Amino acid sequence: MKIIRKPAVGLLLAALSGSCGGPTTASSGAPDPPPGCCFSTTFPLTENPISEQGKWVNGGSVGLDWTNISTTPGLAVGHETGANFTDSVAVLGNLTWAPEQKATAGVSTTDAPIDNCSQEVELHLRTVISAHRITGYEIDYEYSTNSTGYMQIVRWNGPARDFTVLRTFTGQQFGVTNGDTVMATIVGNVITAYKNGSVQGQVTDGTFSAGSPGMGFNLDNTVSGCSGTNASYGFSSFAAVDSTQSSF
Repeated sequence: MKIIRKPAVGLLLAALSGSCGGPTTASSGAPDPPPGCCFSTTFPLTENPISEQGKWVNGGSVGLDWTNISTTPGLAVGHETGANFTDSVAVLGNLTWAPEQKATAGVSTTDAPIDNCSQEVELHLRTVISAHRITGYEIDYEYSTNSTGYMQIVRWNGPARDFTVLRTFTGQQFGVTNGDTVMATIVGNVITAYKNGSVQGQVTDGTFSAGSPGMGFNLDNTVSGCSGTNASYGFSSFAAVDSTQSSF
């Protein structure tokens, strides 16, 4: 049996919960703050798939037709292999969220990006994962440092590979790399994407009115040299809050 000193437990819970102005959403036995919610993490655990005390719902384990996200201390990455559009995705589906949501994540990269691999980091809003079905909104940013960079706002309609690209923004300014911070909000039917505090784009869509925030990663494995590069890009932190806990 491993003996864990109490100070170590305190540091772990702090890394999981952040400060949301109410009861922690990650402490063992502590209540989630009804009716709204907030959560933050720097991924202190080694988990595959990510769970963080049962808060996360994964696209592989639960959705079945997609793939999971794993973590090592300080990093979350995807595991998409094989067929395209089987993104690695996980959402905070075991917490209660108001419809107006904000998700923020820190980008972490190692190797140089590879053009045409669609190496994307994703934020998800109002997303619901169930067997063979994911609905909600994805805001994705390509890992890129040149003019091939892009950002997209996408609606997931349910079945695997059934999605609608609401708008695509292209150019170097829309790509992301190590140290960037991405954020997305949904207020009413307006979805807004940010990078490093600046608005990158906005769309309007009212298809889905409920669900949870989360994160994801995409990789095109059909292009030569792309397969197996999942670990070269990910998130070093993730935070989400709804309108009952913060104004945005």
